[in-house]
Amino acid sequence: MSQTIKIDILNESVYKLLESLESLKLIKLHSAKKTEEKVDFIKQFKGKLSSQKIEDIDNQLNDLRNSWQ
Repeated sequence: MSQTIKIDILNESVYKLLESLESLKLIKLHSAKKTEEKVDFIKQFKGKLSSQKIEDIDNQLNDLRNSWQ
């Protein structure tokens, strides 16, 4: 059976106790850095949208709005 939980460590000695439990292969500790990494949205989405003139976008929006009427 494997279950994942999140805990807040309030005392450094508790972390040492958890490390001891891990060395006995009773638990597995995961680095908090992995879950707290910030996503770089610029790198993630750069180049995903094609560049388009603002006038073209305005014309498309106006056409769309006019089609609703």
